[in-house]
Amino acid sequence: MGQITAGMVKDLRDKTGAGMMDCKKALAETDGDVEAAVDWLRKKGLAAAAKKSGRVASDGLVAVVTSGTSGAAIEINAETDFVARNETFQGFVRTVAEIALEQNGAADAIMSAAYPDTGRNVEGQLTHNIATIGENMNFRRAQALSVNDGVVAGYIHSATAPGLGKIGCLVALESTGDKGKLEALGKQIAMHIAAARPEALSVDDVDASNLERERTVLADQARASGKPDNIIEKMVEGRIRKYYEEVVLLEQVFVVDGENKVSKVVENAASDVGAPVALTGFLRFELGEGIEKKEEDFAAEVAAAIGG
Repeated sequence: MGQITAGMVKDLRDKTGAGMMDCKKALAETDGDVEAAVDWLRKKGLAAAAKKSGRVASDGLVAVVTSGTSGAAIEINAETDFVARNETFQGFVRTVAEIALEQNGAADAIMSAAYPDTGRNVEGQLTHNIATIGENMNFRRAQALSVNDGVVAGYIHSATAPGLGKIGCLVALESTGDKGKLEALGKQIAMHIAAARPEALSVDDVDASNLERERTVLADQARASGKPDNIIEKMVEGRIRKYYEEVVLLEQVFVVDGENKVSKVVENAASDVGAPVALTGFLRFELGEGIEKKEEDFAAEVAAAIGG
């Protein structure tokens, strides 16, 4: 078995919320495999579930821009919140978001596109901003959504400035119905996405490996109760339905009314907008999700426990 480091324990504790010593034991039992340790903790009832988003450890801004049947979202990172509040940086992020919409979210095309009134492309302007603002920056990601007929609606949570903030969401609604009413519905669903953190649009879109992993954990939990296999199978299927309700957008209970599933809300919207509505896509960008930041103080704090 390899050495169990303080950083590994911290990573596991961040993912599961389990205690420090439980994390150390889990890593020892799984030869230092963090993901296997997550499952070990869950099977022991020491962690509710694996967190999907990782640690938020970077600053900057998320931007969302929409135009009728299309929309785009980008994330540009900086080192501090001070830069995120800088008007020059905000203007840059907003302009790059508009370019992302024009380039359909393709990162390479965005970076090579001309940046207005500078004689530079976006990548060159980013380098220029690093030099003039004096802080490292990084264009992290971009994505676009579109529909043939309907709307792409956007929402920014914790807005720093119009269209800019910490969490950005887009929703694609396909429909020939009233565009103003579709826009209002799309914004409500985007707000739901910001709060509910769905991982897939429909049951069919759930990652197969994640689903199989969930089944394995749930089966081991049920088996530990001593129930016969036929009962275990029913227990697992019931819990999988609950899993879908947690991670699948169309299966989630709509946070606005607290009663109907999102799929039912979309279905019911047809009578209001004057035509059937299909929710065909969504995205959710949260600033810094999955980016790790060194936290030397914590590592020092747990070093003694690791050696114990």
